[in-house]
Amino acid sequence: MYYNRSGFIPSSISMVICWGFLLIEALLLIEINVSMRRRKGKDDKENELEIISIRTMAQETLGDWGGTLASLVYIFLGYTSVIAYSSKSGEILFHLINLPAPVSGIFFTSVFTLLISIGGTQATDQVNQLLTASMIGLLVAIEVLAVVFGGWSGLQGSGDWGKVPATIPVIIFSLVYHDLAPVLCAYLGSDLKRLRISVVLGSLVPLLGLLVWDGIALGLSAQADPMVDPVELLMRVKWSGISYMVEAFSLLAVGTSLIGTLLGFSEFFKEQLNSLLSNSSLTQTLQKPNMPFDLRKWWAGNKVSFTSVALVVVPSLFVSTTVPDAFSTATDVAGGYCMTMLYGVLPPAMAWAMHNKERDNASDQKTLSRARPVLVVVGLLACGIVAEQILQDILIFHF
Repeated sequence: MYYNRSGFIPSSISMVICWGFLLIEALLLIEINVSMRRRKGKDDKENELEIISIRTMAQETLGDWGGTLASLVYIFLGYTSVIAYSSKSGEILFHLINLPAPVSGIFFTSVFTLLISIGGTQATDQVNQLLTASMIGLLVAIEVLAVVFGGWSGLQGSGDWGKVPATIPVIIFSLVYHDLAPVLCAYLGSDLKRLRISVVLGSLVPLLGLLVWDGIALGLSAQADPMVDPVELLMRVKWSGISYMVEAFSLLAVGTSLIGTLLGFSEFFKEQLNSLLSNSSLTQTLQKPNMPFDLRKWWAGNKVSFTSVALVVVPSLFVSTTVPDAFSTATDVAGGYCMTMLYGVLPPAMAWAMHNKERDNASDQKTLSRARPVLVVVGLLACGIVAEQILQDILIFHF
């Protein structure tokens, strides 16, 4: 955990600020997405969601340059996130079942890939709810045990605020859920009230978990060598069951995050493929004309979904299994640059541009995306985070 050394007060305050910043950005995204869905009259089919991706949102509000920028950043973000989750799942499964990390990462990622490809959005949502409930239950149990073994002691002192900037990418990476915003808007039928409640309540769960774990981790570190990972300290407890609980919780956390990223990223590619199906050469490639009739019929209904998921998973698994320390590198890049650009800088810019275009047709409905001071503040904050990350990286390279 990068933010251990900054102290409980600085790290907790920085997490709450990042959560509030990301919550505003998420609310902006759903308001923009819902506005476009209503204008286009999107009507989702029973078994298939019609997604308006962030690329489409950026292109229609900011123009072609906005769509191109969003596409490039989103693709890079999607791949770095899947690489990070696949790499981390391999490490965890290696500790649990002693299966080589590359093989474990491929197996873990493939399970969720098949779930999304075959089960669809509804089945994936049900599995994700079950995994989330199990994760919360394990987190509560681990935190109770950590308190019993002295996890909340040793939190005196104000901490070192100078060490906070280096923790921002990891905090953002841990709290971001914005890639699911377009899927959520389609899944909940563009109901703004339900969407806002879902986003607020859903974002509180990881925040509370991080805050409590932060206190426990810092408390444990204060009682031992501060350079030792608090997870290792917990796993040294005499009762061996705690180590399995910690590993299982970590695996569930990675799994739920991987589901969201795979679902959102594959839907992005699915939208792009659907827009290209009018191209005869691509259509012929995907139709597989030499297949038997029944198999061809099945492929016709699933070709885009399977192709989009394959575009996400295959390159990511290749990198995660061949690049050493892929998790740490991918986390820093995704949190410090991609997520901040895509979910920090672009949403206020899109909201500003959208309402400039709709000025003559302005609605009386009060929305966050119409509050110009809010757009300016979150936009400047996002630019500041990117600038700070650039400065941090320059200092690392120089020293």
